[in-house]
Amino acid sequence: MVVSAIPPSTLHILPSSDPPYKLLETHSSLTLLSRCKTIQHLKQIHSQIIKTGLHNTQFTMTKLIHVCAISPFGDISYAISLFESIDNPNLILWNTMIRGHSLSSFPVRAVGFYVRMILSGVEPNSYTFPFLLKSCAKFGATHEGKQIHAHVLKLGLDTVVFVHTSLINMYAQIGDLSDARKVFDKSPMRDAVSFTALVTGYTARGFVDEARQLFDEIPVRDVVSWNAMIAGYTQSGRFSEALAFFDEMRAANVAPNESTLLTVLSACAHTGSLELGNWVHSWLENHGLSSSLRLANALIDMYAKCGVLDKARGLFEDLHEKNVVSWNVMIGGYTHMSQYKEALVLFGLMLQSNIEPNDVTLLSILPACSHLGALDLGKWVHAYINRKFKHITTSNLQTSLLDMYAKCGDIKAAEQIFNAMKQRSLGTWNAMISGLANHGHADKALELFSLMTNGGIKPDDITFVGVLSACSHAGLVDLGRNYFNSMIHDYKFSPNLYHYGCMVDLLGQAGLFEEAEILIKNMEMKPDGAIWGSLLAACRVHGHVELGEYVAERLFELEPENPGAYVLLSNIYAGVGRWDDVARIRTILNDKGMKKVPGCSSIEVDSVVHEFLVGDRVHPKCREIYKMLDEIDGLLEKAGFVPDTSEVLYDMDEEWKEGALSHHSEKLAIAFGLISTKPGTTIRIVKNLRVCGNCHSATKLISKIFNREIIARDRNRFHHFKDGSCSCNDYW
Repeated sequence: MVVSAIPPSTLHILPSSDPPYKLLETHSSLTLLSRCKTIQHLKQIHSQIIKTGLHNTQFTMTKLIHVCAISPFGDISYAISLFESIDNPNLILWNTMIRGHSLSSFPVRAVGFYVRMILSGVEPNSYTFPFLLKSCAKFGATHEGKQIHAHVLKLGLDTVVFVHTSLINMYAQIGDLSDARKVFDKSPMRDAVSFTALVTGYTARGFVDEARQLFDEIPVRDVVSWNAMIAGYTQSGRFSEALAFFDEMRAANVAPNESTLLTVLSACAHTGSLELGNWVHSWLENHGLSSSLRLANALIDMYAKCGVLDKARGLFEDLHEKNVVSWNVMIGGYTHMSQYKEALVLFGLMLQSNIEPNDVTLLSILPACSHLGALDLGKWVHAYINRKFKHITTSNLQTSLLDMYAKCGDIKAAEQIFNAMKQRSLGTWNAMISGLANHGHADKALELFSLMTNGGIKPDDITFVGVLSACSHAGLVDLGRNYFNSMIHDYKFSPNLYHYGCMVDLLGQAGLFEEAEILIKNMEMKPDGAIWGSLLAACRVHGHVELGEYVAERLFELEPENPGAYVLLSNIYAGVGRWDDVARIRTILNDKGMKKVPGCSSIEVDSVVHEFLVGDRVHPKCREIYKMLDEIDGLLEKAGFVPDTSEVLYDMDEEWKEGALSHHSEKLAIAFGLISTKPGTTIRIVKNLRVCGNCHSATKLISKIFNREIIARDRNRFHHFKDGSCSCNDYW
């Protein structure tokens, strides 16, 4: 690098002032500075500046500090060291440092520099205040902001448009909307920028309707003001209104920018507005913006949340560079659409790509582990959190971990996390109460509810779903009634379908059909399929044929394409030996082309989730599994176990019925667990349907014969089988 020096004679002649401006402006070092792209390059140029003596000129140092403090690659600490080397810095240098700090991670230091500037006798000008006020807004310095406002008034700078707008912005961003409005109302200069500043403040605080009134008064609406309103509706959860507002923007022929489209795609994802999402995608391609990674990630998220996973995955695979957000939106899309296995597979690929997951990734992965019962992977995630984050920083992540352990069958680990938490959100209490309820620990769940309310934490409607579920799973009819009435009269909650569903299930399982019917008739809303389904399931348990037929008819009307009601009614008929009616129901199912949802059970072995369907013969270890099944059946027979064939849906020889029962998906999963794990290891399985009575009885004996604890999660609850008994006490 060859750099010419300023003649020493020039510097000697001008000891108290800079050399001529043109001489400095065209100097090669300053030309290099204008093309600087990295802090390393800047430091090299600085060394050349020192060699040539240019560091003795304020013009050069101002240029150098400007690049160092303001540039995206800059280093504010290095800029400070440069600044401190200057005697009597001028106003431009002070303003540059204030601006640099406003852009840094520590904007509070801008105020400190301002105080130093005032004490040094340098008077601020209109360029000092916008960045100073922005700094106050960033760290919520209300008191300092008002003091600076007083300085603005004292200097008569409140009439300068961009200072005036900065004041409105500052008050609006720190949430002091009344003062923001006072500044706005007292000013004769209500230009579009001032309006937009106040609109943005209102929308940021959720006052969208007030913002809309102001928006309608804006003389000239640019893309920034439109964006403020669209973002306001979106942040307030009013996604449909955000999209309607975007339609108004298009009708006004205002071209959207990247910020607009990011917000619109987010709203499309929340509302499932695929048609508008497709329009945005086309618009991006037509305007050459599809290469933006932020927009590409937003598109992937939109398509995934709208259920078009193939298109989302195609866009994901086409990305030249994927950041952690790219992986998060795709994994989150799979989780959102209940494709949990695909989410876990993609998570594995993410780890192989050396992309470190963040808390957002883990908040998508933990629910996938929960639904699949992938406890080993969930434990790995927990260990990863402890290793990478040292400690769990968010209540959401702690609650998600707690929920994962509870849903994967390790309720003790869930309790350990709960007990170790220093701060618990309402969601945390709800997750723990629900987890204990689903594991049949009604006493602990209700004790926790009392502890929560006595501690001054007000329950919500979700809390009462957990409490009523605890009563339902344990058959605590009187307590269930009391909590239901307390929810209405003491806490003033109107019951929703979930609360009614718990009560109908509780009353139906207890055989209190008349009370259950009265409750359904007195509901404030029409009963849904889940409520009628609970009552129909209770009819099957108690062999209540007449009521079962009535309830089934209600379900046929509500959900004509759902085979579940037909199957339950067929079970009721089979239970009393009405095989002609069983055949009639099966004919209806065949004529409608409906098939019974096949039983599916999953088990995790060595961090791999294995799934089994009823009668499954496609597993690589199929031969060993069925060999173990034969051994199980032989040992069960020796122990005196007699299969209950009453739940087989069709009339067949008893021997064939027994064979059909032995091939249920949970039996296959248990057999695989027995041949794949060491003796004494707990076996955990997850089933998509309610466990049948025959398998329940068989599993109790299997746990005793093989000396294994078997934890099974079915559609309704957890069953802990150990030493020949079940935690549900045969009540489920």
